[in-house]
Amino acid sequence: MKTGDLINMLTTNIEAVDHRQVSRTLAAAVAGGAVIALGAALIMLGGRSNIRSDEALAFLIVKLTFAVAVTLLASVYLTRLVRPGVHWRGWMALVGVPFAGIVGLAAISLANAPALHWQAMFMGDEWLECLLSIPIIAIIPFALVIWAVRQAAPTNLRRAGALAGVVAGGLSAAGYALHCTADSLPFVAVWYGGTIMLCTLGGAVLGPRLLRW
Repeated sequence: MKTGDLINMLTTNIEAVDHRQVSRTLAAAVAGGAVIALGAALIMLGGRSNIRSDEALAFLIVKLTFAVAVTLLASVYLTRLVRPGVHWRGWMALVGVPFAGIVGLAAISLANAPALHWQAMFMGDEWLECLLSIPIIAIIPFALVIWAVRQAAPTNLRRAGALAGVVAGGLSAAGYALHCTADSLPFVAVWYGGTIMLCTLGGAVLGPRLLRW
């Protein structure tokens, strides 16, 4: 076969690439992870009993806003990162915006409270439960997101794994918020933000192994 004939054969009847397939697959994984995280938190830990009080509802909204913002921004960045050769470094800074926001709110809260109350505001009664629950609940969402990322062709496996960890941690934090009764902004900043970062670190370590072609 001549080279020209081979080229003609390879370029005949080429199907158009569906550029939205990656986005749909990842969105499905995130949605599935959200359902699992919310269900696991409610089944394993139960919902908070005082959700009808105005103060409890306000703090729940803050926690969910933080967790959902982290998840959405990381998901958008991950959708672009999984395409070969795409870096989008600026998006990494945007993923940090919710963290900066909750830390800023926590600082304001501490500034308006007596120093004697600071330890209670940071630790609460549920710090250990939060530290264990969010990473554990994040395991299955992380597996789903990693599966979706493997359907694409990421080249920066460590960064993709880290972002998968951010997404899973954010989903898990949203689920845990439905149970958590620790209503303190410093608590949310340290333990919600810290456990999501722990999931991020785990994703960065596992990414090169789980996403290797």
